[in-house]
Amino acid sequence: MQRRTLLKLGLGASVTLAVLGGGMAWLRPGLSGARLSEPARALMRAVAEAVLDGSLPADTAARATALDAHLERLQATIAGFPPPTRSELSQLLSLLTTAPGRLAIAGLLQDWPDAGVAATQAALQAMRVSGVDLRRQVYQALRDLTNAAYYADASTWPLLGYPGPRALA
Repeated sequence: MQRRTLLKLGLGASVTLAVLGGGMAWLRPGLSGARLSEPARALMRAVAEAVLDGSLPADTAARATALDAHLERLQATIAGFPPPTRSELSQLLSLLTTAPGRLAIAGLLQDWPDAGVAATQAALQAMRVSGVDLRRQVYQALRDLTNAAYYADASTWPLLGYPGPRALA
């Protein structure tokens, strides 16, 4: 395949995804204000389980509680974003919660809650090392949002052995 043909194909795929994402965001937004829609909440829960695996409590009930608290912190983080950023995030989440968007961007066949930690980690890893800028950017956004909301809370620090910031004299 010639380089020009490859570039045209990539541009066409990007435009198609942008149109689909915009259309899906209008029909089923990923965010309502600063609140995650139910499908977006399920997506971010699955991403958190995959990204934070090893940092979350091992006990099932404690893990569920930690994930619920994480999702609330995530929504609080999102609420602090400027409206244009929230709009872009809403479109991304909307696209990722559709089967075509999830398959095209994450390469994940199952719906996020059904995929399991290993499959979600594999999809995230494929996005991380992808030769497609869009896929890498989506990976970085999902990972950064997850890490920022989780590790910003002092209740998560003991699990990591982090005593917290030192008091300034």
